[in-house]
Amino acid sequence: MRSLLNRVKQKIIPQFPLQSYSQSGEDIIVSRALNKMGIRNPLYLDIGANDPVKLNNTFLLYKKGGSGVLIEPDPILCSKIKQKRRRDAVLNVGVSGQGCGEADFFILDNNYLNTFSRAEAERIQEYGKHKVLEKRRIKLIDVNTIISENFDECPHFISLDVEGLDFEIISSLDFNQHRPAALCVETITYTEDNSEYKRMEIINFLKEKGYLHFADTYINSIFVDFVRWKHRGQSHK
Repeated sequence: MRSLLNRVKQKIIPQFPLQSYSQSGEDIIVSRALNKMGIRNPLYLDIGANDPVKLNNTFLLYKKGGSGVLIEPDPILCSKIKQKRRRDAVLNVGVSGQGCGEADFFILDNNYLNTFSRAEAERIQEYGKHKVLEKRRIKLIDVNTIISENFDECPHFISLDVEGLDFEIISSLDFNQHRPAALCVETITYTEDNSEYKRMEIINFLKEKGYLHFADTYINSIFVDFVRWKHRGQSHK
């Protein structure tokens, strides 16, 4: 009788096997979109990874067999990621939209707010809740070089969260050479007085590049390549 009840439950009760590790379920949306496009073991580039699991947009893909490159300029966080994400390459660098070099990296008391943008760091401090703990010189590599040197093909998914420099990086990506099937970009400004606004320049730019504004969690926007999505089910990569 028990086995019969279990079989009935399995047919009646919908099964939701995916657990989200993202801030607002972005990883589940991305995973299902990639799956619809025939991408089962995705390659990913996670720019601004921060934590290997918590509030991370690529850990679910990692658990499902995907792999890729995680970028984290904070050396302490980078070490933590390397211990947890053994199958991934982890680079302790920053990503630039303007070539290689070095830049000041501002580490705050809330490491989710760490940034290369002096203006952003100063703006956050002005609220009086958070402060900069230290400033480090960190190596910068432009996004196209990172992809060319670390992937044999373009990553299927790019996650971007770099506190204030998202548009600079995404607008420098060479979409003729490197065209991911999906992207997740933070498109809301950080505030503590409810004055946040959507970064429409990011959304409009990616639409112009042929991406569908597939989903939005208010904090992050998810985009998929319009042509690949239109022909979903025909790709077997």
